[in-house]
Amino acid sequence: MGIIRAVTEAVKGGLADTWLEVVEPQPMSDTDVMVPGRRVTKGGKSQNTKGSENTISNGSIIHVYDNQMMILIDGGRIVDFTAEPGYFKVDNSAMPSLFMGNGIFNDIKETVKESFSRVAFGGITSQTQKVFYINLQEIKGLKFGTASPLNYFDAFYNAELFVRVHGEYSIKIRDPFKFYAEVIPRSAITNDETINYQTIGHQYMGEFVRSLSTAISKYSKDGNRVSFLTASSDELSKYMQDCLDSVWLQDRGFEVQNVYVTISYDDQSKELINMRNKGAMLSDAAIQSGYVAANVAEGLKSAGSNANGAMAGFMGMGVGMNAGAGILGGYQNNPQVDEARRQQAQMRDQAMAQAQSAPQQTAAPAPAAEAPQSAAPAAGGDSWTCECGSVNTGKFCPECGAKKPEAPKKRFCTNCGTELSPNAKFCPECGTKQ
Repeated sequence: MGIIRAVTEAVKGGLADTWLEVVEPQPMSDTDVMVPGRRVTKGGKSQNTKGSENTISNGSIIHVYDNQMMILIDGGRIVDFTAEPGYFKVDNSAMPSLFMGNGIFNDIKETVKESFSRVAFGGITSQTQKVFYINLQEIKGLKFGTASPLNYFDAFYNAELFVRVHGEYSIKIRDPFKFYAEVIPRSAITNDETINYQTIGHQYMGEFVRSLSTAISKYSKDGNRVSFLTASSDELSKYMQDCLDSVWLQDRGFEVQNVYVTISYDDQSKELINMRNKGAMLSDAAIQSGYVAANVAEGLKSAGSNANGAMAGFMGMGVGMNAGAGILGGYQNNPQVDEARRQQAQMRDQAMAQAQSAPQQTAAPAPAAEAPQSAAPAAGGDSWTCECGSVNTGKFCPECGAKKPEAPKKRFCTNCGTELSPNAKFCPECGTKQ
């Protein structure tokens, strides 16, 4: 039993008049890998002489579309196939035609023929004729993700980073017969089922993630930065193909076509990356100069309000500028750094000049645990003791600048005229209440 190419003009001229039974593929989605054929009858008649739904009548027409491989099964064995689009007639007296087509199998014709010879007599054992179609398009939109972070040594950061990887990948069936024999469940042949990769792909997800880890390790070993992963789908796909070819292609007939990844870092890796990026930024002389200038301007604003006086604030800022220039200059040694230092020194000198001409703020007196001993009263007895403890004779304290307090006014008895003490309530001579 085999197939022969039908006359295109006759098919176009009227299927109802020439072939009363036509087999076409059931609707095939982007992720369907195999669908059964369905019969389309014309005029309410059929040449199915055996009276069974599982029989393809002699002379029936099989319709094949682009990027599909049709396999014809008789009695549980594959008896013929075609990867060419068009119309083909079932001929029980013909030998297998094995129409390879001029597209996908040009480079692997011998491999496909060898696989056909191995599986031609396999499969289910029943007296049936069936047609199935295998999807030869790229099977896209297959999602994946790593359950735990993957370690990635990045030579640029000189650190072991940890990343989570998720995204989508696609596959392509390269050897339909191996795929049919090793991947397609036998129950699908018996029950005429449509097989979607999503329903069988979970079996291979563990292998895919393990190979992805290996591919990422190879990508790291080749010296690639971790941030380049998302923009290197082609390279990553090649790594994946190298890792999975021995299992998926050679043993199961399909391979990884493309991999699209998105990565995210754990908190520790983010901190390392940010620290390294900040250090790299500050190693640039122009950025150093701008960084220092901004901090000097801020220092000038706050120096005048220093609690210990503006002079102390400007002097401290000058010391800090000297230290900062030495630290930042240690990153590089070039004319740009020298120019930055010169500008810093000029700004420091200007700050010091402003400090010398600026009025000094009076520092708040520190609380004393014990007042100092008073100096001996000056000659003449016109001395007074300041709140800061200094004994003085002038109108202002030379230590703190406080003004001499005014002497209390003298009081006299309203009855007898006797001089009274400042706090006396009764006259000591006549007893009159004051």
